[in-house]
Amino acid sequence: MCTVLWFRPTTMSALLFSLLLLLSTLCRLGQSMSREEKLKLRNQVVEMFDHAYSNYMDHAYPADELMPLTCRGRVRGLEPSRGDVDDALGMFSLTLIDTLDTLVLLNKTAEFEAAVRRVLKDVRLDNDVVVSVFETNIRVLGGLLGGHSMAVMLKDAGHYMQWYQDELLHMAKDLGLRLLPAFNTSSGLPYPRVNLKHGVRGPESRTGTETDTCTACAGTIILEFAALSRFTGDPVFEVHARRALNFLWEKRQRNSNLVGTTINIHSGEWVRRDSGVGAGIDSYYEYLLKAYILLGDDLFLQRFNIHYASIMKYISQPPLLLDVHIHKPLLPARTWMDSLLAFFPGLQVLKGDIRPAIETHEMLYQVTKKHNFLPEAFTTDFRVHWAQHPLRPEFAESTYFLYKATKDPYYLEVGRTVLDNLNRFARVPCGFAAMKDVRTGSHEDRMDSFFLAEMFKYLFLLFAEEEDLPFNVEDYIFTTEAHLLPLSLSLSTAPRAPSPPANSTVQAESLPHLSASVKSLWSEEELDDSNFDWTCPNTRLLFPDPAFPRNLRDPIRSAVDKSCPRPAVHREPGMGRPPLRAQDFMANNPDHLELLRRMGVSLIHLKDGRVQLVQHATQAVSAVAAEDGMRFMQEMMELSSQQQKEQLPPRAVQIISYPFFGRVVLTAGPAQFGTDLSKSITGVRGFVTVAEPYSGCAELSNAAFVQGRIALLQRGQCMFAEKARHIMKAGAIGGIVIDDNEGSSSDTAPLFQMAGDGRNTDDVTLPLLFLFYKEGNILLEALKEYREVEVLLSDKARDRASIFKGGDAHEEDQTSPASSATLDRSHVSTVELDESAPDNEEVTPEEDVGPAIKRNPEPKEEPAVDKDSSSKSVKAMMADWREDLEAFQQMEKDEL
Repeated sequence: MCTVLWFRPTTMSALLFSLLLLLSTLCRLGQSMSREEKLKLRNQVVEMFDHAYSNYMDHAYPADELMPLTCRGRVRGLEPSRGDVDDALGMFSLTLIDTLDTLVLLNKTAEFEAAVRRVLKDVRLDNDVVVSVFETNIRVLGGLLGGHSMAVMLKDAGHYMQWYQDELLHMAKDLGLRLLPAFNTSSGLPYPRVNLKHGVRGPESRTGTETDTCTACAGTIILEFAALSRFTGDPVFEVHARRALNFLWEKRQRNSNLVGTTINIHSGEWVRRDSGVGAGIDSYYEYLLKAYILLGDDLFLQRFNIHYASIMKYISQPPLLLDVHIHKPLLPARTWMDSLLAFFPGLQVLKGDIRPAIETHEMLYQVTKKHNFLPEAFTTDFRVHWAQHPLRPEFAESTYFLYKATKDPYYLEVGRTVLDNLNRFARVPCGFAAMKDVRTGSHEDRMDSFFLAEMFKYLFLLFAEEEDLPFNVEDYIFTTEAHLLPLSLSLSTAPRAPSPPANSTVQAESLPHLSASVKSLWSEEELDDSNFDWTCPNTRLLFPDPAFPRNLRDPIRSAVDKSCPRPAVHREPGMGRPPLRAQDFMANNPDHLELLRRMGVSLIHLKDGRVQLVQHATQAVSAVAAEDGMRFMQEMMELSSQQQKEQLPPRAVQIISYPFFGRVVLTAGPAQFGTDLSKSITGVRGFVTVAEPYSGCAELSNAAFVQGRIALLQRGQCMFAEKARHIMKAGAIGGIVIDDNEGSSSDTAPLFQMAGDGRNTDDVTLPLLFLFYKEGNILLEALKEYREVEVLLSDKARDRASIFKGGDAHEEDQTSPASSATLDRSHVSTVELDESAPDNEEVTPEEDVGPAIKRNPEPKEEPAVDKDSSSKSVKAMMADWREDLEAFQQMEKDEL
C-alpha cells in the first residue's frame, strides 16, 4: 500500500482505506524485485553496518569517531584541528550514542543492551569542551532520546532491558540543561556553541562571543527539546525551542516569505541573505513540518506551508533547487547546489508533493551515477564544484521515502547503486572512509557518526519487509539525524502555542498526505473526492498510467548526460601585450621581479612556499606601467584558466598489494611534464622503493634496486624535473615526491601541479606525482611494515575488480571548474598563487618558489567574484561589481 509514514495515529475512514488500496496497484511500476533479492540486499546492509560498527568499537571507542585509514579514534585536541567540523566532538563517545537506535532497528538487541550499559558506565557529559549546540542536540541529545525510546519499547515487550530505569533519559536531561545556557539571548536564538562544563559566560567557557548563527542551527531544536520536555514533564526545554522558532518566523522576509542563511542572534538582522533548501537552512523547514506531525500543533503546519509555497515559487526550478536573495527572490544567489539539499525530495514526500520530488531525486541520482557519489557541491551543469563526499545519507533518505510512497522498484535499484558504490569506493579495512575527491576516488581519514546513525537505517528500511522490523516504524518520527521519537508524545502535556486565529484558513492543497489530519481539519461534510488528491501523495495526478514516473525521470537523465562544457575564455579585444608575459614569468628571475615592481605588482612569499601576486596601481612608476600591470594580472588569470582546462583533476596513488587490495587511495598532485596519466588507460603499476639519496637531487646510489620500480623521493633541495631525470636514469618506471613539511596533508593544504625547471622537459617520459606529508607517511609506513608495497599511479582510483582481473576501470567524466582567481574590487587587483581543495592546482616551475597560478580556496560563503569573471576584462568586472552593489543597496532599502 502507498503508506504514509510517522503521522499521528487515528483510525482511517473506510472510504480512504479503499482508495489507498486501489492506488497501491498503480504505485507498483514495472517488475518488482524478488523477495530473495531484497533479502540479499538487506543482509548486505547489515554486514556493512557490522563492518563499520565493529571497527569503531575495536579501534576507536571511547573516542568520538573512527579514523578508518589509520585505524584509530579521533580525539579532539590530539589530532590537527579541522575547524568547525570538530565542534561535533565532545569527548562523549559520539558515534556510540548516535548509533543506539540503529542497533535496535537492525535487530541487534543484545548489542543495544550492551551499548547502553557502556554509555551509562563510560560517558561523561560535564567535559570542559566547547561544542556545537546544533550538532550536540541532533546527535547526542537525539541519540539519547532515541535510545531511551527503544529501551522503553523493548522493556514493555518483556524480553530485553528489564533492568532499565530511564537512565538514558536522565542523561538526556542532564545534557539538555547543559545546552540551555546557550539560549540566554535577548532574541531567544541560541549561541552557536556552548561549553558543556562552564556554559557561555566567563573566560573559562571560551565561548559566548559569537554574534551569528545559521538558520538551521537555531531552528533544528524543537523535536529533541519538545520530546525531552514531554518525556520528563519539564516544559522549559520546549519553551526555549518554540521561542527560537517564533523569532525566526517573525524575521522572515515578509514579501518573499523566505529566510536567510545566517542571522545575528542579538539583533535578528540577516547576515547572509541568500536562501535555499541546502546547507544552513535545510532542517529548519524539515522541523516545521515534523513538529506538526509529532506535536499536533497546526501553527507549525501553517508556517511550513507558507514557506513551502515560496520555495516552490522562487527556489524550485525543476529539477534544480537554486538559492536566491530573500529581498530579490527572482535574483539567483549562486549557480551551484550543495549535497545537503538531497533531503528535500523526502520532505516533499511527507508534504505530499511527489512530482517535484521525483524530478529532483532523479537529477541527484544522475549526478550520483556520474561521480559515484554526490559531490559536496555541484554546478547547474552537473559538474563538480566541491569534490568531497563525507558519506552523507540524505540521498538514501529521499530514496527510501520515495519507495515507501510509490512502491516503484526503480528506487530499490537506486538503493542497490548506493550500496555498491559504498562497497566499491568507500570501504577500507577499518570501516568506510569519506571521499576526499569523488573524481579520483581518494579518501579522507574520516567516518562521521551520522553514517552509522542514518545511512544504515534508511538502507535497511528500503530493503526490509514488514516482518523484518522489530517494531512498527510508523509509530515513530525520524529526526534530522534519523533518531526515533514516538508519536505518542503528542498526547503528553506540554506548553502549546496559541491556536491560529478563527478567521485563518488552511488550503486543502497545502496539507500533507495525513489521513488523520484531514479528519481533524475538515468536517465530514467536506470529505468529497477532490480532497483525496492530497492524502496519498498526489496519486491521481502522479499515476494516470504506470509509466508516468518514468516519463518524469527520462528528460532529467538526458539533461545530466548532455551537460555542456564551459565556454572558452577569451581575452578582451584591444588589450595588447604587456612587456612581461605571464607565461614567461619566473619568480626567481631578478629582471622579472624588477618589471613587476615597476608595474606596481608585489610578490609575497607565504610561509608554506606558495607565492601571491598583488597589484597596487598607485605604486606603479607611471600610468602606462599601471595599465601594463593590470594586463599582466589579467593574463595570469587567463593562463590559470587555460591550465585548469589542460590538467586540473588531481591524480591517485592506489595501494593494491596485501592487505590493502586497492581500498586505500591517496590524493596526489600531478606534474606538468612526463607521462600524462589522464591519457593512460591502465596507469602505471609497480612496487615502490625509497631512492638514495632520498632527495633525488644526485645520481642514485641504489639504481639497481630502483630499476623497474616506482621511486619515492623527498621534496626539496632541487627542482622536480631534476629529480625525475635522476630516477629515470636509474631505470625507475615512475616517481612519487613526498612533502618534507611535517604535518602537511591534502585535508588542510591545497594540492599543486609540479612544473618544470624552465628548460625543455620532453626528455622526461615517466609519471611523477606529489603527496603531502600525511599521505606520503601512510605509504612509507606501509612499506616499513610490509616491505613489498605495490601501487597504481593513475588519473583516478580504479575498480578493484578491474585491477586484479586486468580489466579497465569504469570511466568517469572528468570536470574542470572554471577559474576563481580574483581581482580586488578597489584599485588593488590580486591574483593569489593559491588553490582550493583537491581539484585546484598550482603551476610551480621550481621546488618552493616559481611562477604559480593558484586559485583561491573554495569559500564557504558566496565568492566575491563570479567563477567566470576571469574571462572578463578588468573594466567589465568593475562594472559588474557596481551593478551588484547597487542591487544589494536596493535590497537594504527594501528591508528597511
